Amino acid sequence: MATQIIQVVLLIANTCGTFLTVLLLLRFFMQVFRAPFNNQIGSFVLNLTSWLVLPLRKVIPPFRGFDSASLLASYLLQVLFLALAISLGSAYDLSSTTTAIKIASGGLFALVRVSLYLFIILLVAQAMFSWFNPHAPMNALVSQLTNPLLKPLRRVIPPISNVDLTPLVAILLAQIVLIFV
Repeated sequence: MATQIIQVVLLIANTCGTFLTVLLLLRFFMQVFRAPFNNQIGSFVLNLTSWLVLPLRKVIPPFRGFDSASLLASYLLQVLFLALAISLGSAYDLSSTTTAIKIASGGLFALVRVSLYLFIILLVAQAMFSWFNPHAPMNALVSQLTNPLLKPLRRVIPPISNVDLTPLVAILLAQIVLIFV
């Protein structure tokens, strides 16, 4: 019975933590790529993350125009989840230096994985918009977030009969990177 309770706690913590991490990363990437926040998604992201980001900004200023508070908060969430998972699921000593290094590096790898999955979702949305409804209201936001990744690929892979295949190639490349992360 205790094992199932631990699994439920980890499931809830992972789901909530990943959702908040995705929102924080989306906030970070929207600022990096100068995507507007004056839309439904931007408003949603700001409303759900400001409680965490705004107090952190008082301590951690932006670095070279990047929202370091959002990025650090998303990293710390991943580290916190890993520490929780290790403390509930194993006999590791959390005070051990090697465990701390594993948690810190594992948090970084988890953050990269979540970022890649976020971009895969955005690329799927970009592909759908380009194929079925290029004038959809959210297309501008998704395009602004994905174009920096797709622009180099578009130089190599032209559209075929007005169908942009570069999101599919980018998804394939992201999945290849995920194999190594």
